[in-house]
Amino acid sequence: MGGHISLALILTIVLQSAAALLWAGAAAERINQLERRTADQDGVSERLARLEEQVGQARASLNRIEKRLER
Repeated sequence: MGGHISLALILTIVLQSAAALLWAGAAAERINQLERRTADQDGVSERLARLEEQVGQARASLNRIEKRLER
């Protein structure tokens, strides 16, 4: 076993490198998916804020109507 590298060692290194590349590719794809979801949710947050404001205004209008009816 002096100065030569066995075929098993070379094969092990190649297989581990391939597995690491596959793992890195899968991780990159998961990150891309999460970034797309985050970008899609930006519009939802803005719409939700607008709806909350509209509900608040509708509630205020309803309170004014109820006060007038109580007179």
